[in-house]
Amino acid sequence: MKRRSLLVSGLGAAGALLVGWGLLAPRSRIGTADLLLPAAGAIGLNGWIRITPEGGTELSMNRSEMGQGVHTALAMLAAEELDLPLDRVRLVPAGFESLYGNVAMWVGNLPVHPPEAGQEGMVLRATEWIVAKVARELGLNVTGGSTSVADAWDVLPLAAASARAQLVNAAALSWKLPAADLTVGGGVVSHPSGPRAHYRELARVAAATPPGDVRRKPASAWKLVGTPTPRIDLASKCDGSARFGIDVREQGQLYAVVRHCPMLGGGVGGIDVDAALRRPGVERVVRLGSYAGSTAAVAVVGRTTWHAREGARALAVAWQAPPAGVLDSRAIEAGLLDTAKRAAAESGCFSFHQQGDVAAREEERVYRAPYLAHATMEPLNCTARVAAGRVEVWVPTQVPGLARALAARVAGVPESAVTLHVTYLGGGFGRRLEVDVVGQAVRIALETGGRPVQLLWPREEDLTHDFYRPAGAAVLRAALDAEGLPTGLEVMSAGDALTPRWLERAAPALATPFDLPDKATTEGLFDLPYAIPNQRIAHVATESRVPIGYWRSVGHSHNAFFAESFIDELAHAAGRDPLDYRLALLKERPRHRTVMALVARQSGWPGHDNPQPLPPGRARGVALHESFGSLVAQVAEVSVVNGKLRVHRVVCAADVGTVVNPEIVAQQMESGIMFGLSAALFGRIDIDNSVVRQDNFPTYPLLTLAETPLIETHLVASTRAPAGVGEPGTPPIAPAVANALFALTGERRRELPLSA
Repeated sequence: MKRRSLLVSGLGAAGALLVGWGLLAPRSRIGTADLLLPAAGAIGLNGWIRITPEGGTELSMNRSEMGQGVHTALAMLAAEELDLPLDRVRLVPAGFESLYGNVAMWVGNLPVHPPEAGQEGMVLRATEWIVAKVARELGLNVTGGSTSVADAWDVLPLAAASARAQLVNAAALSWKLPAADLTVGGGVVSHPSGPRAHYRELARVAAATPPGDVRRKPASAWKLVGTPTPRIDLASKCDGSARFGIDVREQGQLYAVVRHCPMLGGGVGGIDVDAALRRPGVERVVRLGSYAGSTAAVAVVGRTTWHAREGARALAVAWQAPPAGVLDSRAIEAGLLDTAKRAAAESGCFSFHQQGDVAAREEERVYRAPYLAHATMEPLNCTARVAAGRVEVWVPTQVPGLARALAARVAGVPESAVTLHVTYLGGGFGRRLEVDVVGQAVRIALETGGRPVQLLWPREEDLTHDFYRPAGAAVLRAALDAEGLPTGLEVMSAGDALTPRWLERAAPALATPFDLPDKATTEGLFDLPYAIPNQRIAHVATESRVPIGYWRSVGHSHNAFFAESFIDELAHAAGRDPLDYRLALLKERPRHRTVMALVARQSGWPGHDNPQPLPPGRARGVALHESFGSLVAQVAEVSVVNGKLRVHRVVCAADVGTVVNPEIVAQQMESGIMFGLSAALFGRIDIDNSVVRQDNFPTYPLLTLAETPLIETHLVASTRAPAGVGEPGTPPIAPAVANALFALTGERRRELPLSA
């Protein structure tokens, strides 16, 4: 049996042994109304939908809104099936039952190359079924992996359609008319002969009425899905009424500011608190240990954030060096490159994909990427209150269940004694998959006598104590045929294993005693779409002790740069147009070819439909990448002015499956491009003697409005299920810009950032 078949078979067997019921039918994810949180006057119809006394609908919302538009998209799915205007769907927080967990994230994280068909395909599908079953039982609620709409696609519309069927059947019973003769529109059930009733009039009977044969609307009947509907949070974010974590204000609230040991993994020795306590408005000083992977710290509590910050600055602390030794990012990055070069002989090397014979190596290139910070616009914060054996937490988080569990552990109470409120997130990008700030806030709240306390991390603490995007290095080798097309591809990469480290600190109950193959390290390399008959894609998982975490698009963020830069170099070696070269490697990939043709046409690429000349001093570069089920191609137009690289225009073509809201998709492609462009041009984290040198935006710059290119997004019409949107726009931008820079100057940049 081939390696990947053995891997997926082993995963399936392990899943079956773990839960003991691998062959049982999956539990319905629609759920029952008793799972909904209580609400006066509202009548639940299932675990997602209830009807309000006013005749509107309340939708149980299990995903965090961090600017990606998921609240609007999921509300649109429910409104469509219920035949309601979007403004009559109100969101209410979901509970912590397993029903609301994210299944798609787990299924999409299997570390196997997708087989085309045959026995391996059957094994993989069986494994995906078992993993989905395990995920349903675990019920881990995570907003991440660009899976929110994909995970909801088979659940929310079905739940709303089921509720609609109950309402229709309730009317049919009341009027003694065939349900098939009734129509629904605008929250009203009616019959041509005259009877009509609003949802609110039917809800009580509907709650006791079985839905019967539930059928979702065909796409031809959609009125809302697929339209550029304004976001439901737009008004509140314009008038300031939207509540982010940093906006929380409770009666008697105190404020805290944290100071971590400057050295990652270091400790806190003696503390001279006198100067801090003499500051006006300072209430107390709290020593903090390590919570969910955080570095030890000291917090100062004050009447306002300003008082607390001034007190924190006045602290005199004897910081302790990390016991495991100091960290140096340059030494780590050099070691990664050496490891990648030796990967073929490394005992820790794991082949994620292997086929044919890759012995011949005519072209070889080396690529590198640095550590990166998340730098969310809203600084890390959490508000907590501990009183009378109960804990209340307000936090912008992507993992409410894990945040609640940590709060309970720190306070020494059962999880049922913790009430957690998820606010809007001022950016997440993976940083708020971590729960360290929750542990710190609850620990501080234990010292404030029952008063709520809001913990805020200053920007300097945020950048110097992040969980960073791992650094990576890769050696890519290829053998070419007479036409310059690759007949063999070998990729040897090295970088820290990401998923095991996250599980250890955020979800220790799910951590394994040994590291399993981590797809996040090599995604975007082992699953390349290009038709190359002989391949070996291998990775050495390292452990540098640098705190690492998920960063927008995860491994794709740098692996796309490695892969698409190399493909561009092969095209140049073959003397062929880089876009046509890719098309030649995609003959059996119609979806990919469609995306490439669209980006060529819209960008004016020479030799294709609608060719357009560029202004003098500019050049184009192209990149294609598949991530989170979506295909994205980008063409970047660049110039160099006074030695400075400038990106003028980015044309983006994407196939993201069925589009729920095209305006949100375009916004997310723009967001992903800007996020990735900041990293491509400027982003790097340097660690010297365990201290992070970039501590604020002057040393860790982001793209300014003046530097932002014109961005155009063009979507491929599709009937496939929705795929990822929030992250797939990020990976292609770095190689597209690098390839354009080469076309302009003849200089090939193989290390990020490009402006270094």
